[in-house]
Amino acid sequence: MKPNRSERQSKILQLIKERSIGTQEELVSSLQAAGLDVTQATVSRDIKALGVIKVSTGQGGQKYVAMERSGEAASGRLMKVFAEAVVQIDLAMNLVILKTLPGMAQAGASALDSMHLPEVIGSIAGDDTLFIATGSVALAEQLAERLNQLARQ
Repeated sequence: MKPNRSERQSKILQLIKERSIGTQEELVSSLQAAGLDVTQATVSRDIKALGVIKVSTGQGGQKYVAMERSGEAASGRLMKVFAEAVVQIDLAMNLVILKTLPGMAQAGASALDSMHLPEVIGSIAGDDTLFIATGSVALAEQLAERLNQLARQ
């Protein structure tokens, strides 16, 4: 069956909540197994529209999770703001420091908070700088890599 966008996106959210799905190919296969006729390109667009991101599973893998919506602003919109605001990402021991465009650190912090990333212990935002605390140097490196990927989207 060729589902409409709402049905397809609802099923995507259900699948990533119920299963540990780490690739678009796995997601397409799961949707097709559920009887939905979808393509990888369509699923890719849905992932972006839904604000779905990959997070570390803790066992060396990654899986898709949906970011929560924050008020009226959709998580996809927050991710766009995040990607456009971030200018530079640096590391200092267990801290990840994001440099943003002037006045954009708070928006970056809001986007970061909506991601609910397990590596993040807490964050502080100023005008153009965001400090993110993690539990270790390794977690900071992992987080910096993930944030670099998100900022390039």
